[in-house]
Amino acid sequence: MCDAIPNFRQLAMRAGIVGILAAGLLPQESIAGAATGAATEWTQLANNAELVDLLKSSGLQVDNQLTQITQLAEQIQNQLNIYQNMLQNTAQLPNHIWGQVEGDLNKLRDIVDQGQGIAFSMGNADDLLKLRFKSYSDLKTDLPNAESFSSTYQTWSDTNRDTIGSTLKAASLTADQFDSEEATMSQLRSMSQSADGQMRALQVGHQIAAQQVAQMQKLRGIVSQQTTMMGTWLQSEQTDNDLAEARRENFFNAEVKPIPPGQMMEPRW
Repeated sequence: MCDAIPNFRQLAMRAGIVGILAAGLLPQESIAGAATGAATEWTQLANNAELVDLLKSSGLQVDNQLTQITQLAEQIQNQLNIYQNMLQNTAQLPNHIWGQVEGDLNKLRDIVDQGQGIAFSMGNADDLLKLRFKSYSDLKTDLPNAESFSSTYQTWSDTNRDTIGSTLKAASLTADQFDSEEATMSQLRSMSQSADGQMRALQVGHQIAAQQVAQMQKLRGIVSQQTTMMGTWLQSEQTDNDLAEARRENFFNAEVKPIPPGQMMEPRW
């Protein structure tokens, strides 16, 4: 619900997960809020071997994280539907119920942040691999128009923000009103003053939750394609490294033949 962030990098920074892969991915508690702990920029990894080792274990973790985020979005979508049904049978949701609504809508805002952060970090990884490894930059993706993963993640992010912005605009709301936790809570408190305001918040939240389920599934598909390509590249690189190591071992372990008796070593110019 926070497409007002003016810069893709700033959004990922605010979520605290710019270094999502290098820092060991999103911790479990980040599902309900921003990730905790220091994040490490991909570009701070000066050692190429360290970077490659992190890549080997990152794909499954990112996929699992996106699965959890998607499941949470589905839960929020279902819960908001329950609240809508409750509101239809009463004049106005009581404060203790509305407090639960606010909590769910705030979690939904965090889900958007987390998805954007993952997209930024994976796109950053793609750019860095191209910069450091020519063999990676030479690979062809299976993406439409042979686009890079970095540009594909950027397109996904822009589309997600625009979709959320359109949904809010249709309800006479703006993204600025949901730009931060404080702004979100303030807006929700204002909307809670009437049954109409409550219903509008629930409907918008339900629509955005449904959008995020679909968007996270798309993001998961992009990540899957990227990790598959990375795996193919890593295997190829490992094969080349193994062959090079074998050649070195053969060279240094080769049998040294003795010089025949009576033969002198003479320099040949």
